[in-house]
Amino acid sequence: MATQSLIYRVAVPLPLWQLFDYQALPDTPPLVPGCRVQVRFGARRLMGLVAEVTTHSAVPEARLQPILGAPDGPQPMLSVELLDLLRWCAAYYKHPPGEVLCHALPPALRRADQHLPEPPFQYRLSPSGQERLAQGPGRAPAQYRLLEALGEGALSPAALRQQATASAAQLRTVEQQGWLRREALGAGKPVGLAGPSLTAEQQAALTAMNASGPGFACHLLDGITGSGKTEVYLRLVEQVLQRGQQVLILVPEIGLTPQLLRRFQQRFGLEPVVSHSAMASRARLTAWAAALRGEAQLFIGTRSALFLPLQNPGLLIVDEAHDASFKQQDGFRYGAADVAVKRAQALQVPVVLGTATPTLEMLHNADQKRYAHHRLRQRATGAPEPAWRVVDLRQQRLEAGLSPPALTAIADTLARDEQVLVFLNRRGYAPVLLCHECGWHGECHHCDANMTWHRQSGRLQCHHCGAQAQAPRFCPVCRADALSSAGEGTEQLEQFLQQRFPDTPLHRVDRDRVRRKGELEAVVDAVRTGDPCMLVGTQMLAKGHHFPKVTLVVVVSLDQALYSADYRALERLGQLLVQVAGRAGRERRPGTVLMQTHHPEHAALQCLLKEGFEAFARGLLEERQLAQLPPYAYQAVLRAEGQQRADLQRFLDEALACWPGPAGSGFGPFPAMMERRGGLLRWQLLLQSEQRAALQAWLDRWLTQVQALASSRKVRWDLDLDPQEF
Repeated sequence: MATQSLIYRVAVPLPLWQLFDYQALPDTPPLVPGCRVQVRFGARRLMGLVAEVTTHSAVPEARLQPILGAPDGPQPMLSVELLDLLRWCAAYYKHPPGEVLCHALPPALRRADQHLPEPPFQYRLSPSGQERLAQGPGRAPAQYRLLEALGEGALSPAALRQQATASAAQLRTVEQQGWLRREALGAGKPVGLAGPSLTAEQQAALTAMNASGPGFACHLLDGITGSGKTEVYLRLVEQVLQRGQQVLILVPEIGLTPQLLRRFQQRFGLEPVVSHSAMASRARLTAWAAALRGEAQLFIGTRSALFLPLQNPGLLIVDEAHDASFKQQDGFRYGAADVAVKRAQALQVPVVLGTATPTLEMLHNADQKRYAHHRLRQRATGAPEPAWRVVDLRQQRLEAGLSPPALTAIADTLARDEQVLVFLNRRGYAPVLLCHECGWHGECHHCDANMTWHRQSGRLQCHHCGAQAQAPRFCPVCRADALSSAGEGTEQLEQFLQQRFPDTPLHRVDRDRVRRKGELEAVVDAVRTGDPCMLVGTQMLAKGHHFPKVTLVVVVSLDQALYSADYRALERLGQLLVQVAGRAGRERRPGTVLMQTHHPEHAALQCLLKEGFEAFARGLLEERQLAQLPPYAYQAVLRAEGQQRADLQRFLDEALACWPGPAGSGFGPFPAMMERRGGLLRWQLLLQSEQRAALQAWLDRWLTQVQALASSRKVRWDLDLDPQEF
């Protein structure tokens, strides 16, 4: 039914596949797409976003409800560009549009009582304030101290209060007297200190990138660890900052942010704005507002920072672009590296994907000329790449998982006053606690997994669902005093190495030990002093850290990935080995990498050792092409969770029965690799096509039918495009 007043189509943060029409409030300024609105939704009040503005609605006028209010008035919180990107994400990833659009807002702005923080400002004396200052302190010494502090120039509120030792109330009184005036703080100008001379490879990559101009281009910066990818970033960023534009740099983990911050602060004299999900809500809001208002030029953040409302972007960079952390694994399952390319295309700005270990999809896109491929094959310092050695574990006596050759190499390295990194991607003391008498072992009651024994805390912990229990002293089944551990974790390695080398400092880096802000940075700083030490840790150590004095890396175990059922397992193993090996020998002293395995003859491992990562990846690409797996096909997974296996199978059987794709494009149902996790059973369908557009069209036709299935209401289900886990 036609209506003449404005109709707002509102996206609400609920798993619903439509927008909802609301009337504009009378006698209020018209809103535009991207504005926040509060609406009544059933018995609830929700904060939503205006997605569209129209004058017509299919809902009868008498049934249309007005919005309850617009907290920011007609000021949009999301730009047209960002709204278009989010609509594309909702369509491509097949996720409810309300959840996708509202995902872009910082958590604080998802509440009606929260608003943008006040823009940063500084105080300066007004003319009347200068007159008051000239009169002397009189009977108000605290007020006079505030005026006196400003006599030398402008100060921020915090700096002014600190310098004058005054309270907020005293500052407020002085301002109310009209003795102060506020002036907005600018973003500051980048200094642009000279960097080191570029290598020939770095200069060639930079020249080629600049030759493509300021418009859209996707550059794959494929550089070995230590080749100076960050210096190339710095040169590109400097050019963009000098044009007055903004730069967004994405990193896979929070732990990489401090070292990048330090590099950019030292080079440009600017304080980059940081944004990640572990920040306090107010801090995230402040970072978001700085992007929206154009108050800063340089932003560094994790996956969620991709949706910052940049006002004048000139460059996007995705560092460690291969990292699986860029793919969201629940809820809105987007791939941040892929969406960054899409956003750069929409903005018509360059995007750089930097990595030492490109994914097979990235290499394929480079082969297809979708990405410009820039290779850096020499270390920037001139140091040689580390020597790789395989240690055959067969018939070796192991201590805490370490072989005699590994222990000898560690001792020799420490004797030379050098540093050692021991890598084991398994937290805790041991992956299993078991009874030697009856065979009992600690299992998670909610998952198809054993519970890891954390000896220091005396707890058993499931690393999949987080369940915990007190570790028993006696076997719960036979009551025997015969409990022992099987396998090794970082906690056990730490204990063993401390006992073996008691005079050498040891730093353990995993999620159990490094939890609070600044702890990882403190470890990195301690290691960079160059004093002899040992590092023991998980993949947190493998990502981008620069340890100039580490000359030996020991990989304790890599066998599990060699025979995994996941077709991506070998690719990820190769990436992880190359990344962790890259911590060795980054400066003058040569580095060595020892890899312990029971399968030294494995063909993929031998290829990686003898021919390098790109040849290894090319071999995997050939296998993928023969098997018609990504990147030579496009996949989606329909996942279902529930309490009853029969309900899951019925739903997936019915969903597969109405799948519109040809025979051989839908597979299943089959259980997830870990069928039970967090108390729920998990089953899935695999959907595949050689053409992305065909898969998208089939999914669009199919989802409406799936939603209509009665069996869909007995399970929890979602769709995962470009899945990384099964």
